[in-house]
Amino acid sequence: MLNIDDPAATEKIPALFRLGFRPFFLGGALVAMLFVPLWLLTWFFPEHSLFQTDFWVKVVPLWWHPHEMLFGFALAIVCGFLLTSVQTWTNQPGMKGWALALTFGCWLIARIMLLLPVSIPLWLPAIFDSLFLGLTALKLWRCIYKVKQWQNIGFPIMLVAALSINLLSYYALSTRDFSLSLQIWQAMIWWLGLLITIVGGRVIPFFTAIRIKQTKPTPIALIEKSLIVAMVVLVIQAMSKVLPVAVEQALLLIAGVLHLIRWLRWFPHKTLKEPMLWSLHIAYLFLPIALLALAAKIHDTMAYHHLIHLFGIGTLAGICLSMISRVSLGHTSRNIYQGPNMTVAFLCIPIAAVLRSLMPIISPEHYQLWLWLAGAFWSLAFAMFVVNYASILSKPRVDGRPG
Repeated sequence: MLNIDDPAATEKIPALFRLGFRPFFLGGALVAMLFVPLWLLTWFFPEHSLFQTDFWVKVVPLWWHPHEMLFGFALAIVCGFLLTSVQTWTNQPGMKGWALALTFGCWLIARIMLLLPVSIPLWLPAIFDSLFLGLTALKLWRCIYKVKQWQNIGFPIMLVAALSINLLSYYALSTRDFSLSLQIWQAMIWWLGLLITIVGGRVIPFFTAIRIKQTKPTPIALIEKSLIVAMVVLVIQAMSKVLPVAVEQALLLIAGVLHLIRWLRWFPHKTLKEPMLWSLHIAYLFLPIALLALAAKIHDTMAYHHLIHLFGIGTLAGICLSMISRVSLGHTSRNIYQGPNMTVAFLCIPIAAVLRSLMPIISPEHYQLWLWLAGAFWSLAFAMFVVNYASILSKPRVDGRPG
């Protein structure tokens, strides 16, 4: 942790708002833990739902669930990570105090507004969602611009793109254009895939090499650049559908193979004794598996819908859970490899991914069972994080330093 904050001033700030990872990791994990069972209840038993408004019952199955998993859960984790990392990258003070409380409050208000048992104008949660992403992007931009660290300027640009896509999702809801919504969800999935390609490619081999005491493999420039291009094109294709299906299928196949080659070079077999490492490797492995599976089933709409959860659960949730467990320890001055035992939680995520993605295809007659089981494993994983890490995130660093 860099000495860029005044300890005396930091002590006056509640611990939860001393750095971005604290409120957003805890908030994102709570959303993950609670919103999936809430969606399952409303999807299968709407008569027992806590929210009986016409808006809620009609919208939840088609819009609320994917929106909140992407813009509620995933982007909370992403923004918490970026607001924390930008301080390390740039040696500039991170967002904290009232500014962080305001940004987190905007995220939280948007989540609550979409749960209210009364009809509300959609522009209200849209404004708060936009403020959340806009304030985060602005903070990243100011830190990066101040030190001219152009290699990281893509992150605030990506958040502005996510803000725009999110506004489009609210427009799709207001016009009940659920075909557009599907395109938006697919675009955001690959937006997150692009982010994992960039950040995962940096941190996973780095963390692994340090822990197993081996030299970090030198990235192959052709693979790295090709993957960035491929993931960007997948985002554009999801929104525009300008490419023929055969080209999209080839792109998924090529990206899947390249991601698999990349992963194999990171010594995954040497991480099996360390949950904080193998959890990252298993999560990343689901990315090429998802891409290859989607390429194989691109003409089967229902199978494609199921298989996208290989990425959404296996990769995205797996990376999120592993990273928030690691970062929460490291940035509170705790030993990363001697923290709470999260092995069961880390195993729950790939189990949930298989149950949600593959089992409805293999045994569709038990579709409801597979979703409830997947939801149970998912919620257990994030409940374990909340139980083990809530006190860590809401208390000062153990070394007494800012952050």
